[in-house]
Amino acid sequence: MKTNLKTYSGEGLEGNFYAIGLNYKKADAEIRGHFSIDDIAKEKILVQAKADGIPSLTVISTCNRTELYGFAQHPYQLIKLLCEHTNGTVEAFEKVAYIYKNRDAVSHLFTVGTGLDSQILGDFEIISQLRNAFRESKKHEMINPFMERLANAVIQASKRIKNETGISSGATSVSFAAVQYIMSHVPHISEKNILLFGTGKIGRNTCENLIKHTKNDHITLINRTKEKAEKVAGKFNLVVKDYADIQSEIAQADVLIVATGAQLPTISQELLYLKRPLLILDLSIPKNVSDDVLENEFVTLVHMDELSALTDHTLEQRAAQLPLAKRIIAEIEKDFNKWADHRKYAPTINALKNKLVEIKAGEIDYQRKKIDGFNEEQAQIISDRLIQKITTHFANHLKGEEGSAESIELIRRVFQLETA
Repeated sequence: MKTNLKTYSGEGLEGNFYAIGLNYKKADAEIRGHFSIDDIAKEKILVQAKADGIPSLTVISTCNRTELYGFAQHPYQLIKLLCEHTNGTVEAFEKVAYIYKNRDAVSHLFTVGTGLDSQILGDFEIISQLRNAFRESKKHEMINPFMERLANAVIQASKRIKNETGISSGATSVSFAAVQYIMSHVPHISEKNILLFGTGKIGRNTCENLIKHTKNDHITLINRTKEKAEKVAGKFNLVVKDYADIQSEIAQADVLIVATGAQLPTISQELLYLKRPLLILDLSIPKNVSDDVLENEFVTLVHMDELSALTDHTLEQRAAQLPLAKRIIAEIEKDFNKWADHRKYAPTINALKNKLVEIKAGEIDYQRKKIDGFNEEQAQIISDRLIQKITTHFANHLKGEEGSAESIELIRRVFQLETA
C-alpha cells in the first residue's frame, strides 16, 4: 500500500514508514552473518541516523534476521545505513532482501513480533529482542509517537497470543524434546545422575535445557576432546570426566544422552555393565547408539527420529492455532491503523479549536464593553459548548471520510488556519 506518511500517520514528517531486512527464508547463514549487527554497530547506526535527520529508527539483529524499521524519504537511506555498519553490500542485500512500506511494514512487524515469522513457529524469544531494540532507540531519542505506539501494540498482540492460544506450547527442538521426554519418563529427575556424551551444538543446547528445566546438579559431561567439554562445563559449573572413564560413568548414570556426531556408533552393548535402569537418548545423525544395547534388560533406548516426531507433532498443533493468532493480530492491528489514520486530523482540529477560542475571546471582550450587566460567565459556558460541538462535528466529518485531504485543506482555507 503506497500511502504518504502525512496521510497515514499524521506525523507531518517527510518520508514513509519502512521495514527493510533479510531473514532465514532467502538468506543463508553466511549471508546473514555478513549483515549481522552487534550492540556497538547498533548504537553507531542510531547515532548516524539521528545525525542524518532520520526521525525514528529501530534495529533488530538475531541469528535468523536483520531488520531496520524506521521513517525515511526513501528506503535506500535505511539500506545504506545497514550496509555501512555491517560487512554486507547493497548488491548482496538486494538479492535476498525485502522492503515493506507503511501499512505493509506495520503488518510485517506484527507478524515478526508475535513469532509467526520465526523459523520455529511461535518462538516468542523475538518479542524480548524487539522490546530491547525499541528501548535502545528510545534511549537515543529515536522513537517517535507512531513507532512507540506501534511497539506497544505488537507487545500487546504477543502477550495475548501467548496467553490465549497454544501456539508456543510443546517441544520444537530435538534438544528440548529430549529434556521434556526425560522429565515425563524419569521420576525425581532432579535427584538422578545424568551423563551427557558429546558437547557439540545439540549437546550444548540439551545441557542448557537440562539445567533450566530439571534443576539437576548431577550432570556429568564427557567429550572425546576434553577441552570442549570443560568449556561447556565451566559455563554451568558441571563435572567433566575423561573419555576413558565412560564405562564406569555409564554404570552410575540413570540417564545417558548421546550427541557425539560420529559416523559410527559410539555406545554399544559392550560398554554396559548395569545394575539399575538406564534411559538412553540418542540425539545423533547418524545413530550413535547401537541397537544391541537393547539386549541389556535395564536399557530403554529412544532415538532422535522418535523425538523428531514429537517436534513435528508440536508444530502441527501450533499451526492449528494460526487462525486464532491471526485474528488477534488483525484486531489489534486494526485499532492501531485507526489510531494512525485519525492522527492526521489532530493538527487541523486543534488549530480550528484555537481559532474559535480566539474568535470567542474577541467577541466576549466586545460584548462586555457594549452591553451593561453582561453575564460573562454564562457567555463563556455557552461559547465553550458551541466550540466543543463545532470541533466534534468537524472531527466526525473528517473521520467518516475516505481520504479527506481535500476537506482538511478546505477547513484550513476557510478558517485561515496555520498548522505545523
